[in-house]
Amino acid sequence: MAHALPVSPLARPLPELGVIRGVRLGAAEAGIRYKGRTDLVLAEFAPGTTVAGVFTQSKCPGAPVDWCRAALPHGLAGALVVNAGNANVFTGRAGHQTCQATAEAAAKLAGCPLNTVYLASTGVIGEILPHERLTAALPALHDSLSETGWEAAARGIMTTDTFPKAAIRTATLNGTTVTIQGIAKGSGMVAPDMATMLAFVATDAALPAPVLQSLLSEQTKTTFNCITVDSDTSTSDMLLLFATGAAQNPTVAADCDALTDPTLGAFRAALHAVLRDLALLVIRDGEGATKLMSIQVSGAVSNDSAHKVAMAIGNSPLVKTAIAGEDANWGRVVMAVGKCGEPADRDTLSVSIGGVCIARNGTVVTGYDETPVVAHMKGQDIDIAVDLGLGSGTAQIWSCDLTHGYIDINGSYRS
Repeated sequence: MAHALPVSPLARPLPELGVIRGVRLGAAEAGIRYKGRTDLVLAEFAPGTTVAGVFTQSKCPGAPVDWCRAALPHGLAGALVVNAGNANVFTGRAGHQTCQATAEAAAKLAGCPLNTVYLASTGVIGEILPHERLTAALPALHDSLSETGWEAAARGIMTTDTFPKAAIRTATLNGTTVTIQGIAKGSGMVAPDMATMLAFVATDAALPAPVLQSLLSEQTKTTFNCITVDSDTSTSDMLLLFATGAAQNPTVAADCDALTDPTLGAFRAALHAVLRDLALLVIRDGEGATKLMSIQVSGAVSNDSAHKVAMAIGNSPLVKTAIAGEDANWGRVVMAVGKCGEPADRDTLSVSIGGVCIARNGTVVTGYDETPVVAHMKGQDIDIAVDLGLGSGTAQIWSCDLTHGYIDINGSYRS
């Protein structure tokens, strides 16, 4: 049904995508759930490609998440197989068998070790994923792989997404120009506890796996872990970062402090920009969304506390429906702050919408001008700022409004 949904009004066009040397990829129709569209993606990586990953914190993860967690300590990647339409979650022994058969087929085609094959699945939970459909489609798909297959891959991993999502940046690493490019999918069941539903990023930089992992784990905190569509953490969340080494930049020590090393400064910034772009594209495609909410919290007792307050606001159905109705109902923001269990004081709290302070020191601002706020609420980008007045903790998160479209999509998801 994903291809029949109207494109989100918040959609952004694909950027002009480049090539990541050492990566070939493509998509094919395997008939897993959808008809008349691609639903299987294969990527092949040059020998020596390193990998990092973060995964869902759900206690009911899919079989592909278990598979990738087991492969990650080896630190190398040879191939990636992704399917849409069936999440291979809550499928017992059959789920593992599908992973095993799919990985074996991919390893043979790519000529790589089994423990360097990564798998991801997205779609309906609780239905057996027939590995025969995947393994039957893989040989012809492998023959068609191309360095320019990124857009096809971005479309092939979509479920209820209404537009493909990709981002690209370049950076200088030890005097060498490197490229970072990624794709993502996600529209509903998005309240990441590590990453979005699925995201895959590759670079031609030569970087050791421990350096990649350190960067990815840290930067996920301020990108994918700062978005929410509906407060529901997926069983299939996965973000993988691959580094092919094809740029042949000077060696980076595996034991360097990846978060502070000055030689990695430009790369860190470019990677963060790619992850942030992808995360915001997911929110822009929130199921039924018509408005993007940017929520800033300051004055909290800690950054962690500020994050929890911000997510409480972004996840509140009452806040989200007020935004959908273009109602600057600051009382609902106060409610969300007060309910989340974090330190807050009614008498030091202030709330601003669209840059206009509406409430301060426990009451509405006397005589504030509603005109610019009303105009702001009619736009697609809604800014909410809360100052708790308690400390120096800050956070920034992104959410979207809640419309009847969300119910329409999810009420008929399996039908």
